[in-house]
Amino acid sequence: MATLGLSEADRKAVEDFRRDVVDPSRTALVIVDFWAEWCGPCKQLAPIIEKVCADYAAKGVQLVKINVDENRFIAAQFRVQSIPTVYAVFQGQPVADLSQARTEGQLKQMLDQILAQLPVESEEKLQAEEIAPLIAMGEGALDEGDGERALSIFSQIAEMVPDHPVVIAGQARSLVALGRLDEAGAVLDAAPEELAKDQALERARAALSLARDAKPVQDLSGLEARVAANPDDHEARFELAGGRMANGDRQGAADALLEIVARDREWNNGAARAQLLKLFEVVGLEDPWVSTQRRRLSAILFT
Repeated sequence: MATLGLSEADRKAVEDFRRDVVDPSRTALVIVDFWAEWCGPCKQLAPIIEKVCADYAAKGVQLVKINVDENRFIAAQFRVQSIPTVYAVFQGQPVADLSQARTEGQLKQMLDQILAQLPVESEEKLQAEEIAPLIAMGEGALDEGDGERALSIFSQIAEMVPDHPVVIAGQARSLVALGRLDEAGAVLDAAPEELAKDQALERARAALSLARDAKPVQDLSGLEARVAANPDDHEARFELAGGRMANGDRQGAADALLEIVARDREWNNGAARAQLLKLFEVVGLEDPWVSTQRRRLSAILFT
């Protein structure tokens, strides 16, 4: 905004706007709320805007309130014709009109859409970049079967981001790997309720469930003999699958479970298929091994 020819009051308003809105918007998303003392709808909307912006502060969102009676020149520049009028400003330019948002849910939905499209700098993004290599170290330790090291790494990350779902899940999976199943369950139970359906936590819960179902068997020869003598002894084959899982033989476990599905997919209310899906969840749905086993399962189910 040019200041040439402006009154002293308007010039100050422009300088304040540049300081409070334009400059911060170079990296942040600034929500500009035009309001007035006499505006009833403004007073109703204000607590909602203030709460949502506070909730989204770590995402790079800031709130600036502009009283139109005290800043007529700024309001005119934004062509404010009625209030409340709410704009999202990024890099000095209005990028969205949020005036139609009247509920917390509507406002959050609009902000989520905007933030997904703009390179807004935020505490969350910086934090994610910082912990990403540490999470990779923890996952690497789990892949190598070093539960103690994995637990140590994830516990250290948890001190930085205690409510991060991937970190909580990493702690739980590390405890499962160490056989400390009750502790793993406690970690998952303590996770914030809003994270309950997070994919990482679902994977950890599947790992815990499998570990509780799978009982280590030092000598599987007895179960193998029972299955060889009676291929339709699904209980023995299911127990064999559990023993193989407990012994770290996921391929052998999958083979046994797939054989049960092939022979009687409804056995024990579909227990074999359910166990197989848990195994897929634990290994990771994007893992090439899982893709291969899922194709085998589909071939059985649809032929």
